[in-house]
Amino acid sequence: MPLVFHIDSGRYGDVVLDGLNVFVILQAPGVMADGDWSAATYIDERADDEQTEALTAIFTGAAGGPMAAFTPLISKNLGVSKVPIAFRIDGKTRSAEIPGILRMSVEPLPTMHPSGEMWANLGHPVSADKMALAVGAAGNTFSDRGMRWDNSGRNGLYASIRWSNVS
Repeated sequence: MPLVFHIDSGRYGDVVLDGLNVFVILQAPGVMADGDWSAATYIDERADDEQTEALTAIFTGAAGGPMAAFTPLISKNLGVSKVPIAFRIDGKTRSAEIPGILRMSVEPLPTMHPSGEMWANLGHPVSADKMALAVGAAGNTFSDRGMRWDNSGRNGLYASIRWSNVS
């Protein structure tokens, strides 16, 4: 399961995270609820040392928050890498790429709704609010750290999310 994050505007303490990208790759060998997941985290190479430390804490779940919901299911942490990450929004299509490792693009499922999108409250740990139902484009592939898959034509989701550690 690829989780792609683009931070329009964000902070971790005093560390500004604006414009940075993160991928978290989660792979389950069977039923996801049974655990034994493998996890790999990819951080935008443009992040400085403080930003890398902040993003690592947030997206590995070490800082708590939504990503911590996944940690009990992860038995193989395959580490954190800094890589070039490209992220793009073109109309309702979201695309992201790590050259030579991952290519993802999703667009909304076809609908007659005037917005061109179908939104649903799925209760997903990443976004407690509604998420748009989407489908992956051809060529949605990942290959790294002994994991490999092709999600072309499979389901996808996207949403604008707002996380905060302030109660």
